[in-house]
Amino acid sequence: MSRKIGDVILDLQNISLRFGGVKALTDISFDIREHEVRAIIGPNGAGKSSMLNVINGVYHPQEGKIFYRGAERKKMEPHMAASTGIARTFQNIALFKGMSVLDNIMTGRTLKMKSNLLLQAMWFGPAQKEELEHRRKVEEIIDFLEIQHIRKTPVGRLPYGLQKRVDLGRALAMEPQILLLDEPMAGMNVEEKQDMCRFILDVNDQFGTTIVLIEHDMGVVMDISDRVVVLDYGKKIGDGLPDEVRSSPEVIKAYLGAGH
Repeated sequence: MSRKIGDVILDLQNISLRFGGVKALTDISFDIREHEVRAIIGPNGAGKSSMLNVINGVYHPQEGKIFYRGAERKKMEPHMAASTGIARTFQNIALFKGMSVLDNIMTGRTLKMKSNLLLQAMWFGPAQKEELEHRRKVEEIIDFLEIQHIRKTPVGRLPYGLQKRVDLGRALAMEPQILLLDEPMAGMNVEEKQDMCRFILDVNDQFGTTIVLIEHDMGVVMDISDRVVVLDYGKKIGDGLPDEVRSSPEVIKAYLGAGH
């Protein structure tokens, strides 16, 4: 499919988040459009991961409103966010190290499974048919991510870059409308980063998935993002096209100034 950026899918208005007396986010507003790659950047401690945690229901802001597909979203838990089409990868990989690549990606299908646990355990009738359908989806993801050769390998034996790719596969197995990526390229070498960039763009292009991305590598951000929002000390200091953000004096100061 040719990618076409659509209407606003998620709108965050005046979000403030505190932990005790510590302000993690202060009066932040920005939106995310369907099918775009939306980057959230900023120095360490800027509030980027806190913002992702607000989007997928881990944290509940004390102030502000969140609108998802035009409807105000009330208090939400992560499993509810997942069931409405928001999936996430984590900075610290949270895979099942003793399980194979295929089985790890299968865990991403859990929310899609409709037959009850007894039928699943017996692998009987509808459950058998359903399992085969889920396996077909997982095999498509394995082919898409070019990891056929390691599909039976325990994840714990894989190098870091491939573990990150499996983590992406597990999130894709949920068939998300919005995919939140928390530093998907942290700790990777140049070649691994290039591969991950290609897969992110392919997910966005071929599946039409909206991508929200935290990333420290500014070259990557500027290359693959449609729009960039910049946080610093929990406040928004920039929002716009990559070139606009890159040339903003306030953004340059935040990255190069004495405070960091």
